[in-house]
Amino acid sequence: MNRAGKTDAPDGTALAALCMAGAQVSVNVGAALGKTLFVSVGPEGVAALRTSIAAILLLAIARPWRAMPARRHMGWLVVYGLTLGSMNLLIYAAFARIPIGVAVAIEICGPLGLVLATSRSLRDFLWLGLAIGGLLLLAPWPGAGGRLDPAGIGFALAAALAWALYILFGKRAAQVKGTTAVALGMTIACCVTLPFGLSAAGGRLLDPSVLGLGIGVALLSSALPYVLEMKALGHLSARVFGVLTSAAPAVAALVGFLILGERLTLAQWLAIALMIAASAGGSLTGRRT
Repeated sequence: MNRAGKTDAPDGTALAALCMAGAQVSVNVGAALGKTLFVSVGPEGVAALRTSIAAILLLAIARPWRAMPARRHMGWLVVYGLTLGSMNLLIYAAFARIPIGVAVAIEICGPLGLVLATSRSLRDFLWLGLAIGGLLLLAPWPGAGGRLDPAGIGFALAAALAWALYILFGKRAAQVKGTTAVALGMTIACCVTLPFGLSAAGGRLLDPSVLGLGIGVALLSSALPYVLEMKALGHLSARVFGVLTSAAPAVAALVGFLILGERLTLAQWLAIALMIAASAGGSLTGRRT
């Protein structure tokens, strides 16, 4: 209560946390929905649909032709977009071969690696050890129960590297203000995904049922999470945001089980828990920059 006898307005933190939870669920429901399309158009086709539809939506919103970026920024926008396209293509290739929760747990090594690379604390070797332990549990050892497809693990690791590069190049591309950088970056990303999508699926990409689900994937995986995360960022510190984002593998695993029936072994759940702990720890103790 304040002096006037009225209840103080909430600071928005609880709402921000709900927005983050909604964003996590939305991203992974979109991933699961996209995986159901693999039979029709393959992971390449889904990546092409997601980036193409998202690019159209972003171009309509940003209308970058009204004020194109300076030439000095275009190089960074190009590599940013190519990395974004590669990241989409690689993670969908991983989804096609291993459970979504496992793929996301491996992929999160990308941003975690960036945090640890800038660390100056011996304590952060603990988070590195947890991440390595998680990866070792997921490794396709001969004779291991629930052995994962080595190619799927490889694609997820490549997606992790692409995610780290996406962050680095995105910092440069962010010199272009507003949504222009994202709109142009997503458009450039189509240069990576569309050739593979057309080669794998051809005209099936324009099938009404496929296109309808593709729109759903683009909205759930790109548009809605972006809006929710932007809402959350206004009320959360970068560290809290990073900790909440670290829960992504667990959310992905649960969504994969509920929608796709993907069952993980005890070792795989333990690996996911280690990766979440490593990511959350890195977010809490890493350098503020």
